[in-house]
Amino acid sequence: MGHLPAQSPAIDQTIRHDWSIDEIEAIYRLPLLELMGRASAVHQTHHNPNDVQKASLLSIKTGGCPEDCAYCPQSAHHREVKLGKEQLLDPKAVLAMAARAKEAGADRFCMGAAWRKVRDGAAFDAVIEMVRGVRDLGMEACVTLGMLETRHAERLAEAGLTAYNHNLDTSPEYYSQIISTRTYQDRLDTLAAVRGAGIDLCCGGIIGMGESIRDRASMLHVLAGFAPHPESVPINALVPVEGTPLAKRTPVDPLELVRMIATARITMPKSTLRLSAGRTSLNREAQILCLLCGANSVFYGEKLLTTPNPEEDSDTALFAALAAIPASAAQTAF
Repeated sequence: MGHLPAQSPAIDQTIRHDWSIDEIEAIYRLPLLELMGRASAVHQTHHNPNDVQKASLLSIKTGGCPEDCAYCPQSAHHREVKLGKEQLLDPKAVLAMAARAKEAGADRFCMGAAWRKVRDGAAFDAVIEMVRGVRDLGMEACVTLGMLETRHAERLAEAGLTAYNHNLDTSPEYYSQIISTRTYQDRLDTLAAVRGAGIDLCCGGIIGMGESIRDRASMLHVLAGFAPHPESVPINALVPVEGTPLAKRTPVDPLELVRMIATARITMPKSTLRLSAGRTSLNREAQILCLLCGANSVFYGEKLLTTPNPEEDSDTALFAALAAIPASAAQTAF
């Protein structure tokens, strides 16, 4: 068996907002088994490790986005992408899909519109109706609508919105390699408006876009610097889409995703970590490692906005594997 370096001093499990990039990078680079063990210990201190939330995600307005995000097939800049443009869905249709998602086991319903920013008018009024309807179903409601101002955040809060998703995508240093139509400060301003309205933050990023490990640590440094930490942190692996600038990127090694989730769990002990895009490239065992290291939510359903997600039968099998073995089955298992 290979020799592992002597274990470094135990990581303090208190909630911190003063992590340095160097500290976070050092955690990310720990021997994998040590990193996983530490992350799992933090996770079990602050969460029930058997409680994994199922969230459903629906694109309520698809394509034609004026942003030029290099990873996104919905950008109007990527004209070689074969993606149909769809107008905003009718609220009644959206709520019918939310009801079906609830029947399938989801208790959080997330809605995404390919907008640059929220604007006053009938479309935003329709989204408000959707949020109210989802909350009336007894589900958590989350939306991602691009940039928004304080008055829009306040309307969403009044409608009962649980969380607003607005990802950082990557580090401040690498950001210009991914998007040029919106600044990092624009993203931070939207997050400030969300927090000011009393809405939970759903904010994470993507790995596998050509960034360095230092960039990953820098992104986590920004997230862990929020006080309080984002209530929800989606960790995505790039899903390369033909026609986008990142179409030829080599898929991320699953263990890199494990490292990212483990490091996020250590630096943000109480946040809900969402195993998000890229899950189709993970086998069951890799997904279980992510859950062991701190992920405690998955998106449930066959599609994440426009990219594939594991089919429902696959997720049913995953959750069955995670469940306790009944005593009657245990007696005959061996």
